[in-house]
Amino acid sequence: MSGAPRVLEIAELDFVLEPLQWGFARTHGVAIASHWAKLIKEKPEVYNGRILLVARRALSARPDGAIKLEGAYFEADYADFVAWQAFGDPGDPVENCFSMAALRSVEGAFLLGEMAAHTMNAGQIYFPAGTPDPSDVFAGKVDLEASARRELFEETGVSAESATVRRGWTVVMSERRIACMKEMTLPLLADEAKARIDAFLARDPHAELSRMHIVRRPDDIDPERTPDFVAAYIRAKLDFRRAR
Repeated sequence: MSGAPRVLEIAELDFVLEPLQWGFARTHGVAIASHWAKLIKEKPEVYNGRILLVARRALSARPDGAIKLEGAYFEADYADFVAWQAFGDPGDPVENCFSMAALRSVEGAFLLGEMAAHTMNAGQIYFPAGTPDPSDVFAGKVDLEASARRELFEETGVSAESATVRRGWTVVMSERRIACMKEMTLPLLADEAKARIDAFLARDPHAELSRMHIVRRPDDIDPERTPDFVAAYIRAKLDFRRAR
């Protein structure tokens, strides 16, 4: 898939975990190890854990007419994934399908985090998120809502239980990436929510985020540091709100 990100409203996600071996990791082991060794010299806090990537997926219509996104994940090392990206995504078409906690304030503003200097995506601005890992698997199913809730708490100190969580998903598809947005609205004004999360971040020298950003209108989006798929999602939601 190429071109502008595609924004879809999805009622249900249905992903399983399958015991697949990634051909890229098997055939590029030496190059992957060399790439990782160089990377951790620059970013020593980056951790090579196990993550989940999508091997296949499809959109289908449920009996009620709503759209379902279904497919299968497999396990891989994070080092394999970042090398695959750096080498130009060679080999079989896998995708990074992950969930994001699309955090909103009570008046409808979005709250995004700026990635800290020690992280892989330092300086970029987006919602709390992370590629799913084996802890997000329950009875063979990959639970992306559980992943979004976990990332929200780990990165901001905010519990999803304190928010109003929207049913369904807004999914943004772009090349080799599927961002599954789970909207979570806090019972706080944007400035108060930002202050609370910033205070939480300031207490942790190893926090993944350095500070929060408030987006109330499209002009508040930082075009240089906000990924295009996040910007596409925010614009779609703000346009919908104005049209109501």
